[in-house]
Amino acid sequence: MPPRRPPRLKGNEQRDDLPVARRSLPQGGGRRGLLKPVATTTAVLLLLTAGGVLLFLQPLRRQLAPQGLPGLEARTSPDGRLLAHFPYPEAASGTLVAVAPGLKLKPEAAEALLAMQRAAAAEGVDLRLLSAFRSIELQKRIFFDVKAERNQSAQERAQVSAPPGFSEHSTGYAVDLGDGTSPKSHLGEGFDRTPAFRWLKAHANRFHYQLSFPRGNSQGVSYEPWHWRYEGSLEALRLFEPARQLSR
Repeated sequence: MPPRRPPRLKGNEQRDDLPVARRSLPQGGGRRGLLKPVATTTAVLLLLTAGGVLLFLQPLRRQLAPQGLPGLEARTSPDGRLLAHFPYPEAASGTLVAVAPGLKLKPEAAEALLAMQRAAAAEGVDLRLLSAFRSIELQKRIFFDVKAERNQSAQERAQVSAPPGFSEHSTGYAVDLGDGTSPKSHLGEGFDRTPAFRWLKAHANRFHYQLSFPRGNSQGVSYEPWHWRYEGSLEALRLFEPARQLSR
């Protein structure tokens, strides 16, 4: 016998052999339609929550920043600076060489400085080395003793001298330079009107020396035309990269 065909449905008759679960599904993917607003709401809530956490953490981070130094009512900033100065390690004494009586530098910085002085002298410029490596202990005396002597606040003193542990001089890569024909301009803004400064502006980059604190610098340190740092080695570049990034 031929197989029986299922009876045809008439009008609004419903097939009873369809599972109830299938008959109850809404048409047109209704479940997916319901999930879309839920997902959107969840994403918005997550963004709002993240924004609130960031707003809360920023002032909290400033409050929890470690105290910079004993005796200073100042805290390090999120990028590690204290009173505008970045932290720097002290060069080990065994890594330094004498570049002048009582003055030492890292060997590569010393070699470049001596070459720079010879080149300047060949053009009639008396480029003098006034200061080089300073230990953290020496920087401590320079900062606090002079601060007290001049009745300066920490902020005022930091404009012209870095706190101990935050001086480029401690790296063995920084120098203070002067003009031998103009001693009165030493360690003052008047140095930028001397032949030595004009020569440095034109030639120092050839010897990998860079002016650390130009006028209006991003660190907020006072203009120091006499203060230069050596950037001719990988170690020096790594040490001074945070300062370079800030100035860009």
